[in-house]
Amino acid sequence: MEYTIQIKYNQTSGWFIGQCEEIPEAITQGKDMDELMFMMQDAIELALECRRDEFRQQYADENAFVQKLILGREKEFVHQAS
Repeated sequence: MEYTIQIKYNQTSGWFIGQCEEIPEAITQGKDMDELMFMMQDAIELALECRRDEFRQQYADENAFVQKLILGREKEFVHQAS
């Protein structure tokens, strides 16, 4: 997947600050662009994990189950028992 990152440079602190457009709660910073992108990967993964956990708690009941869908060049359906 591709994500769009809005980046600002803070001249006072010397840090780059990034926020993901598709996942606005994914915000982080880095001393340089490499560090910012490394930290942004973590921020996106953590934000998605939190969203998943909140969703599962909100909609959990005996009639719900989990199914994975992998997006990429070729579509793949993965059956997973819960």
